[in-house]
Amino acid sequence: MKDVFLTLEQVNKWYDNKVHAVKDVNLEVNEGELLVFVGPSGCGKSTTLRMIAGLEVLDSGVICMDGKIINHVPPKERDIAMVFQNYALYPTMNVFDNIAFPLKMRHMKKDEIRYRVTELAKTLELTEYLKRKPAALSGGQRQRVALARAMVREPKLFLMDEPLSNLDAKLRVQMRREITALQKNLGTTTIYVTHDQTEAMTMGDRIAIFREGVLQQVDTPQNVYQRPENLFVAQFIGSPPMNIWEEEGKIWGIRPEHIYITLNSDHIQAKVMTVEHTGREKILFVLTQRQGTLAVLAGVDFSLKEGDRCFLQMDRELLHQFDPDNGRRIL
Repeated sequence: MKDVFLTLEQVNKWYDNKVHAVKDVNLEVNEGELLVFVGPSGCGKSTTLRMIAGLEVLDSGVICMDGKIINHVPPKERDIAMVFQNYALYPTMNVFDNIAFPLKMRHMKKDEIRYRVTELAKTLELTEYLKRKPAALSGGQRQRVALARAMVREPKLFLMDEPLSNLDAKLRVQMRREITALQKNLGTTTIYVTHDQTEAMTMGDRIAIFREGVLQQVDTPQNVYQRPENLFVAQFIGSPPMNIWEEEGKIWGIRPEHIYITLNSDHIQAKVMTVEHTGREKILFVLTQRQGTLAVLAGVDFSLKEGDRCFLQMDRELLHQFDPDNGRRIL
């Protein structure tokens, strides 16, 4: 069992006394873990991160890091390094000086600075670019420099606010693997913010899902997927999302992969409305009389097409039931 490194207790943030951006957030972050904050735009995830960093003042509640309350500790004294989506590199400095800048500000000895920068450059495959200016680098290389500048200080906590959102899809996949591997290697407690649920699921030891300033669920990716706390989590996590329908006053849900197409006419009758090809599989959107439109996964060689009739069988053991009043999953 890992020790708790960071806690948030009843943390609130208002803007202009009108917008309640973060609502009574309670959270524990374990030492050495990579915790991902995920949710739609405006859900409070970045505001929560900025309060941890000291860039936003919380209106009520307590933030405690490494056993000490840090509510009023200035950002530079929190031993936190932050990586932003815009990299924020100094254009007139070369890569070496960009990475070394935090150490120079601490008046560290030149030999120690050179050692730290060159060793980190090897790890991040930046050695051949140390004399180049940021403008001469690709997006992925600039992101590596921003990571190196944060890591070179060897802080107690890394905060990353959508650091990959400016990269193309292929490079994002590559960089998220690299960040995850680096974090495991360094063992530094890290909080990573993203609006991309796939990024959250593939990177996080645990994920924290926000909606309208409220923390909905904190758990491992597998548990969140298999046992969502409520309707929002069930439909936000997963692609395609969980099928939801109301029947006889009850709200039911099932993942697309837990519905099977069958030849048995005793099962649910359906009509194929749309077929989406992903390359690896097909996603069928089928219309049923009682459940409405359902998403179903099928293999690439599956022969059904738009307009075809079929029958569906659901894995009853993997059905979810939700409270129709508050949306919470019923155990």
